[in-house]
This record gives sequence, structure tokens and C-alpha cells, in this order.
Amino acid sequence: MARRIWEIDFLRVFAICLMIVYHFAYDLNAILGVSVNFESGFWYWYSKLSAIFIFVSGISAGFSRNVLRNGIKLLVVAAGISAVTYFFLGDLFIKFGVIHFLGVSMLLYLLLRKLNVWILGGLATGIALLTSTVRQTTVNTWLLLPLGCTYPGFRSEDYFPLFPYLAVFIAGIIAYKLYYYKGRSLFKFNLESRLLEKISRNSLLIYVLHQPVLMGLLLLYKYLAP
Repeated sequence: MARRIWEIDFLRVFAICLMIVYHFAYDLNAILGVSVNFESGFWYWYSKLSAIFIFVSGISAGFSRNVLRNGIKLLVVAAGISAVTYFFLGDLFIKFGVIHFLGVSMLLYLLLRKLNVWILGGLATGIALLTSTVRQTTVNTWLLLPLGCTYPGFRSEDYFPLFPYLAVFIAGIIAYKLYYYKGRSLFKFNLESRLLEKISRNSLLIYVLHQPVLMGLLLLYKYLAP
């Protein structure tokens, strides 16, 4: 896009910060044994804030000049993440994390962008309503993991299936079609920042690198601590 829209940059950076904090808490638990309950309470609901990043990605897809290339690039990065995490985490390796999800969603966007907002709204609602059924379905194959169907004993450090998160991505597409296609901010005031813009532009790199950095620092601390 010719001109950055400040609230999109702000929300993307905000979401990245939330993810870094969550992964830091996860690593504290996994590496240092700090007690953190991710199954309920604060951290369970905190993890759902990752939807902000997905929503913004849905909006940003409308501004992308080459959706196919971006989708393929994300899937290549995702494959690398799976390979590296398999080496370090074993069964906990990332099988279909947020980068996998965004790569697939970008490819689906090639079809979704042709639909009007009413059909998109109905599709998003249907995905949300079916999520509980899909997530309770257990299969004996990993092939349906992208949808949200898991197999017995499934574990993963990061998991963002299409049910329900594609509904959030579609909500971002709707926001673009209803307003952001105009290429201007929703607000009359302007909070543009070069720092925010720079971080936002490099959000993928930050997402890929922050976890190895956090894990490395904590492992170093564990090694050096008395």
C-alpha cells in the first residue's frame, strides 16, 4: 500500500508483543520448571489474544500485491520451523502453527477475496459454529491437523487450525472490504510511528527469531545458574 495505516501497524506490533510474552511464559515452564497453567485461567484466555494477529493478517491480505508468492513463502518458512522444532522438541514440534495457518490462509484468500461480505460473514459464522464438533473429532491420521481434528496423543507447542481461526482471518477480510480498501485510517487522529512501521514490516522475522532467542537465553541461564 502506498501509505501505511497506523492502527494496522499498531495492532500487529501489539499482537507480536503479546506472543513474545506468552512464549516467554511457556519457555519458563518448559525449561526452568516455573509453574504456569495454560489449560485454564489467565494464560488460557491470554493465548486467545493471538487472534488479533490473525485478524490484522486478514486485513493486510487485501493490500498484498502478490498473495500467492507470500503464501508460498510463509509455507516454506513454516516447513523450516517444523523441521527445526522437531530436532529440538521431538513430539512437541510445531506441526501446524500460526505461520502454517497464515500460509494456508493466504492461499485460500485467492478464493475468498472473490466473495461478498455477506457470504464471507456466513462462512465465518459456520466455521465458528462447527469448531466444537471438529475439535472433538479424533482421527488416526495427522492429515486432518490443519482442520482441527487431532489424533490420540497429539501434542504441539504451537497449534492454529483452520477451525476456528479461519473465521478470524475472514473477519479481517470483511473489515478490508467494508472500509480499509479505501487505504486510509479508521480514526481522525494519527499516531504514525517509524518504529511501529519498521517492527510491523519485519513481524515475520521477529516471530521466527524470538523463540530461539528466548529459549537460548533461558538455557544459558539454566546452565550458569548455581
